[in-house]
Amino acid sequence: MSTAKSNRSSAITTPSKPIRMLVAALSIGAALAGTATFSPAFAAKQEAPSVRPVGNIEVVHRFSSGPMPTGVTVSQSGRIFVNFPRWGDDVAFTVGEIRQGKVVPFPSKEINTFDPAHPGQTLSSVQSVVVDAANRLWILDTAAPGFQTRIAGAAKLIAVDLNNDKVVKSIVIPPDVALDTTYLNDVRFDLRVGKAGIAYITDSSVSGPGGIIVVDLDSGKSWRKLTGHASTSVDPSFVPFVEGERLMQRAAGKAPQPFSVASDGIALSADGKTLYYSPLSSRHLFSVPTSMLTDPTISDEVAGRAVQDLGEKGASDGLESDNKGRVYASDYEHNSIHQRLPDGQWRTIASDPRMLWPDTLSVGPDGYLYFTANQLHRQAGFHEGTDLRNKPYLLFRVRIDAGPVLLK
Repeated sequence: MSTAKSNRSSAITTPSKPIRMLVAALSIGAALAGTATFSPAFAAKQEAPSVRPVGNIEVVHRFSSGPMPTGVTVSQSGRIFVNFPRWGDDVAFTVGEIRQGKVVPFPSKEINTFDPAHPGQTLSSVQSVVVDAANRLWILDTAAPGFQTRIAGAAKLIAVDLNNDKVVKSIVIPPDVALDTTYLNDVRFDLRVGKAGIAYITDSSVSGPGGIIVVDLDSGKSWRKLTGHASTSVDPSFVPFVEGERLMQRAAGKAPQPFSVASDGIALSADGKTLYYSPLSSRHLFSVPTSMLTDPTISDEVAGRAVQDLGEKGASDGLESDNKGRVYASDYEHNSIHQRLPDGQWRTIASDPRMLWPDTLSVGPDGYLYFTANQLHRQAGFHEGTDLRNKPYLLFRVRIDAGPVLLK
């Protein structure tokens, strides 16, 4: 065999180094493709995309024990009050104040113990607490523990003077205004109207007509407005989803039923001329001139023609406004709070997976918006008798650089 022939034969049978490297790389790739397996250690180092939080929310208080809260309000001196409706939890007191990291009965343990012999002076089941411009804490008693038929003579507003923590007024709402189906939900105040001011209350009925209840704080007289109007009623096309599951009432052994709640959130414009409100079972925000509500002689038909549908904002359990003309709406489907600017545009100011059912909103004197997150949708009634709530319930705040609407 000649040397030349031997060299040619060697070139054919022995690949060059670059070719050998290419073949090796292809072989490894083929092996990986064939097995379709990856190293767990390698996968653990990779970060999967996730929903980004919006805003910087701060935890104000953790309710590590006891019942779930709904309402919150902050006084001009920074005192924080909360309430616990009697929906089935063991509620030792239905209104409390957060003091040095603990919640204590307010204004007293005795008032928080309902006495059927004194339904207008003791508290049965409180849904909302609001501090007004005169430094009074107003307590809205639904008189409907567990959403049952209203207790006669117990549906009321009670005012506590925060200068001395004494009850100074109790206004019972009569049965022709607080109907058997009525569920008093949230309240706002304008102390400039009439001799002592006006209160606006939403009727969040789950079985009857929704509406707005107006209370004259001087005479104690009250009347209904927009009863059964489309804007205070459940949206029949509304289908809510929370944590990936359709929100429905699910009693053990029974077919699921829609969770239908009428007019719920409420807010007053900074000038007091407009009332904003929305049903819980809807994504729309509505408004009506307060002049249509404060005059009891104006018919619902006339008032209804003045209602405006301001479009969608998300599904809300709480509304609020600030002194810069902005409106806030919770969004329980998306763990968020949105802000409506004076020009009608919306933006999200807070969104966080910890905001499980953001409920009541309250603007404090410190430039923060306070809100509760109480996991309402995880209650046993929505899960065939199994309570999925996981304590603590949380009280948050987020910076908004504005103050509350104080109309005095």
